[in-house]
Amino acid sequence: MKKEANISVEWIESVIRGFIATSPHNTMQNEAGEPAWDSTLVGYASGIDQIWQQYKEYVGAFHWTPWEVFNQHRAEQTVSAEQLTVISWILPQRKSVRMTNRRSKKYPSEEWARIRIYGEEFNVALRRHVVRGLEQAGHAAIAPMLVSNWTIVKSERFSYASSWSERHAAHAAGLGTFGLCDGLITAKGKAMRAGSVIAKISVEPTPRPYANHRAYCLFFADGTCGQCIDRCPVRAITEAGHDKEKCRQHLVRAKEYVKKTFKFEGYGCGLCQVGVPCEAGIPVKTAREALERGELPPPPPPLA
Repeated sequence: MKKEANISVEWIESVIRGFIATSPHNTMQNEAGEPAWDSTLVGYASGIDQIWQQYKEYVGAFHWTPWEVFNQHRAEQTVSAEQLTVISWILPQRKSVRMTNRRSKKYPSEEWARIRIYGEEFNVALRRHVVRGLEQAGHAAIAPMLVSNWTIVKSERFSYASSWSERHAAHAAGLGTFGLCDGLITAKGKAMRAGSVIAKISVEPTPRPYANHRAYCLFFADGTCGQCIDRCPVRAITEAGHDKEKCRQHLVRAKEYVKKTFKFEGYGCGLCQVGVPCEAGIPVKTAREALERGELPPPPPPLA
């Protein structure tokens, strides 16, 4: 590894955007040779942000803080939590992909299923590329989703949860809040995938432009919408929230459908991410305008 040097967010984001623009991994592997992704959002969170401990207390003791997972896999480094930064990115679904899935009623469109497999393969390659770029610049880094002991854990509260969540990392990095269906609503909407890397770098954290973790969802902001309830083909979403087990069982059936119909090994659903007001942006006007102004939105009124 080279001697550690200063680093800028401009450099980090050029590494991410450059890979999206030039990597042969960025493909849907369809006949047209279309790219999986064409844009990104990037945010940063400090390793000492109290939100990581809040996740551990709320989700479960198995959920890693950045310091925990970094020191498990980079034990040769002497590092404190305050020396770490979480780099998080959002890969918004392209409009053409969203449009095909809007028409779906039960199982994903071919394009959506391709993104779930080949688009995520690119996301894996992007994680590795960012780690490699940071290492070459002299900064120790890991991708928590790619470490050997990342796992999904049975959770009494949440049915199941993971030791590191890309959506929760993105929320910590100021990139979005959660909706009724558990999807992360970002400035580019809920139809997206997320990735992250933890690095021994000093970068100014991205301010979280929301007052609570549900601020961008119309259902929680003012009691309206709930359109994702009707979009779910198996009623895994209700006003009480998201039934992960029903969702998981549907994904098993979707895998069979994709193989039989589209002739490749894939799966996915994403029907609740499209054909809804939060598909491609923030539907809560006050929150959207506050983000554009760089301000915190007012807290939502209590629901009746």
